[in-house]
Amino acid sequence: MCIVVFIWQADSRYSLVLLLNRDEYHNRPTKEVHWWEDGEIVGGKDEGGGGTWLASSTNGKLAFLTNVLELHTPPHAKTRGDLPLRFLQSNKSPMEFAKELVNEGNEYNGFNLILADIETKKMVYVTNRPKGEPITIQEVQPGIHVLSNAKLDSPWPKAQRLKLSFKKMLDVYEANDEKICVKEMIEKLMRDTIKADKSKLPRICSTDWELELSSIFVEVDTPLGCYGTRSTTALTIEVGGKVSFYELYLENNMWKEQIVNYWIEKLQMQ
Repeated sequence: MCIVVFIWQADSRYSLVLLLNRDEYHNRPTKEVHWWEDGEIVGGKDEGGGGTWLASSTNGKLAFLTNVLELHTPPHAKTRGDLPLRFLQSNKSPMEFAKELVNEGNEYNGFNLILADIETKKMVYVTNRPKGEPITIQEVQPGIHVLSNAKLDSPWPKAQRLKLSFKKMLDVYEANDEKICVKEMIEKLMRDTIKADKSKLPRICSTDWELELSSIFVEVDTPLGCYGTRSTTALTIEVGGKVSFYELYLENNMWKEQIVNYWIEKLQMQ
């Protein structure tokens, strides 16, 4: 399970400010945010499936993904982490790529996928749930949004709390004419371990499991090993085209930092 909060095309200085917690088994092979082999894509890598949950490219495209909370997930479905990569490696617009998925949505377990093009200021949300229904495609409007393990902006308690806290911090930075400090935002927003009231859980899986997943920062011992937040990524894209990744990630039970900066070539030339 993961959670993402972001502001899109609604800040005078930034095209996008995004914070993402990735929840996964701590023993699942993973590589932190880095330049991929082709030299045009930046993102983390799930070395188990070969895909990614968040990545961007030098030509100004961006994609991120969360899983949908479900009781049963067929083990032989296609790898969802391939979807962001396919978009970034294509020449298609967000809407064109989304429409390409209409006939193959049932080949994947439940996903929420965001596709964006910074230059054209277009962002699209795609989900293949509810199961058995046609894929949902919608353009994401400017503003603050939260994506967890249900549909975009679903009013889950942790999503509502994160959205409100995120907006408050952005308002303070703007009022004080201060540059956004992603380290401070991560510390104050993404390390939150408050769990939801049981009465407000979605009741899709067992109550105990949903309760463990109901905090923004997750950590739970399971028979398969420790599961929970194993990385937190902040991604900012300035109006002028500067892209900055800041990631905190677990490696051998120690938290480490990774920073990657680059410029979107087309915006830098404008």
